[in-house]
Amino acid sequence: MSSYTPTTRRVSALDDALIGGLADVLIDCVEGGASVSFMHPLPRRRALEFWRRVARSVTAGERALLVAEDAEGVCGTVQLVLDQPENQPHRADLSKMLVHRRARRRGLGAALMRAAEATARECGKSLLVLDTVTGGDAERLYEQLGWVRVGVIPRYALMPRGESCDTTVFYRDLLR
Repeated sequence: MSSYTPTTRRVSALDDALIGGLADVLIDCVEGGASVSFMHPLPRRRALEFWRRVARSVTAGERALLVAEDAEGVCGTVQLVLDQPENQPHRADLSKMLVHRRARRRGLGAALMRAAEATARECGKSLLVLDTVTGGDAERLYEQLGWVRVGVIPRYALMPRGESCDTTVFYRDLLR
């Protein structure tokens, strides 16, 4: 049995190839039913536009972007929104933790989360917050990694095919 060893890195600039790979992951997640702000079907053009906006934000230093790659290309990603109000310089929002279906259940989500926490520390952040679909795999992962559940907001968002879903809010105190 061969081992699965994707590499994870922080990127400071995105070229067209990386944007295309990230768009593939986003489209795969939406097709797989993930509630990640987009409805199904997600046209490639819209996915590319999203990642181009993210690229501008990364270049401006407003967010940190981590990318995981395996032998087939981009297989996962997570973002830290670093640009916060002036009274919250210690905080970042963890956003768009995406793992391609081909790479799931192999520890990549946990690896991305650990890398995001380390990156947050490097950026001087001590508090992270996120939200996720209640009852989903990601919620269980965050709990296993020690994130603290704040509560559930009913009917917060729509799933990709239109049904409503509850959202659970979590935080992680990086000083503890």
